[in-house]
Amino acid sequence: MILKYLIEKEFKQFKRNAFLPKLVVFMPCLMLLILPWAADLETKNVNISVVDNDHSVFSSRLVNKALSSGYFNLVDVSSSYSQSMESIEHGDADIILEIPRGFEYNFVKEKMSKLMISVNTVNGTKGMIGSSYLSMSVKSFMEELYAEMGISVTNLPTTEIPVIQVETRSRFNSGMAYKPFMIPALMVMLITLIAGFLPALNIVSEKEIGTIEQINVTPVKKLTFILSKLIPYWIIGFVVLSLCFSIAFLVYGLVPHGSLWTLYVASFVYVLAISGFGLVISNYSTAMQQAMFVMFFFLIIFMLMSGLFTPVRSMPDWAQKITIFNPLKYFIEIMRSVYLKGSKLSELSIQIGALCCFAFISNIWAILSYKKSR
Repeated sequence: MILKYLIEKEFKQFKRNAFLPKLVVFMPCLMLLILPWAADLETKNVNISVVDNDHSVFSSRLVNKALSSGYFNLVDVSSSYSQSMESIEHGDADIILEIPRGFEYNFVKEKMSKLMISVNTVNGTKGMIGSSYLSMSVKSFMEELYAEMGISVTNLPTTEIPVIQVETRSRFNSGMAYKPFMIPALMVMLITLIAGFLPALNIVSEKEIGTIEQINVTPVKKLTFILSKLIPYWIIGFVVLSLCFSIAFLVYGLVPHGSLWTLYVASFVYVLAISGFGLVISNYSTAMQQAMFVMFFFLIIFMLMSGLFTPVRSMPDWAQKITIFNPLKYFIEIMRSVYLKGSKLSELSIQIGALCCFAFISNIWAILSYKKSR
């Protein structure tokens, strides 16, 4: 009965707060409606400088083909390669496409033409992906010319030209769209902020206003007190998660290929882990400012080393070992696996097991670290 009244007290305090109910409703909406469009890691708007030494119909069509892909912005058409290099050095251009003299003639008469693509790799990712986009545009342009000239590469004798046929298939996200990959991870961030950050500020706020002393002189046990702090935010966390699922479906048409039951089970374990961790920070903090700084410190590390933006396998070996202790990493893997691959609970046993360990350790630590004096 004591636990019931304590939970009721927490919900009343939550409702009386002028900011928290608005935060719980509007933050998921804003993050899922704005961030997938604004925080887009797809490489677009690659600035290209063209050196057209041929001035032929083919060269003009090639440039138009590249620009029509939507990935490139034409910043200038230079008369020489050295002039285009000035655009690279000044940061105005990312890629130079140089079309040599005789490009069209060599293609029609000699059956071979050359192009030069020069890439600014100060930003290695942008340069690599940009050059890949341009290469695909050139390949598509060549296929159009073959079709117009009635040339079928498949009819050429294999004894004359060795051919390696490569077939590429994109699994689980066939269009390589960014939003289905990112939105499940943003849901994880929202759950972390709601179920981890708010409990971290809860106990320390009672320390600041002095109500913790009233609790300490009551016969309420430590376990009961900790549960009364956790359960309301668990419930709020699941409400936020359900809201995220609804927004993902209504706005983006995104539904999990797997079971919602799997997501809710994994979410329950993760909320246990991250809220317990938040209470540990709150127990050791003496002021809300201290708790906020400590929580932000761990949250930034968890985000950057979770695979949210960069793959964990792309990190150095020492960094990959550190991510073993990052609960955010396991929950992001679960969310993306269920949403994109349709993974079942049995296929996620490693991630679920890791989260169970985190949940057990963090909550036991939260109970033991709470100092109750009578």
